[in-house]
Amino acid sequence: MSTPEELRYTEEHEWVAVRDGGTVRVGITEYAQDQLGDVVFVDLPEVGRQVDAGDVFGEVESTKSVSELFAPLDGEIVAVNDAVSESPELINSDPYGEGWLIEIKLDDASAVESLLDAEAYQRVTEG
Repeated sequence: MSTPEELRYTEEHEWVAVRDGGTVRVGITEYAQDQLGDVVFVDLPEVGRQVDAGDVFGEVESTKSVSELFAPLDGEIVAVNDAVSESPELINSDPYGEGWLIEIKLDDASAVESLLDAEAYQRVTEG
């Protein structure tokens, strides 16, 4: 399984990529999409919604199950990837690229440091 070193991770199997201007891009990990199986539907929030870390912001439905998506950090949703709503299989084919889900403008940019690094996340998936 791929676990890019430059990303941060949550125990709920989401990845976080730091972008410019205190913004992060969020998606689900390769491990998570593999566990889900073929993704057939994605429900994403409206741009402008305020989220707190741990809030449910949407869900991913696969041929196996429905899984909730959790905000990794506090902030405002400033972008939603409409491409995954139209082609949910992007989450399976490119989880760290075209399969991203949302972008959040963080309330506190330093909060990213509280997330797991790649090594710590790999321990979560092996446990």
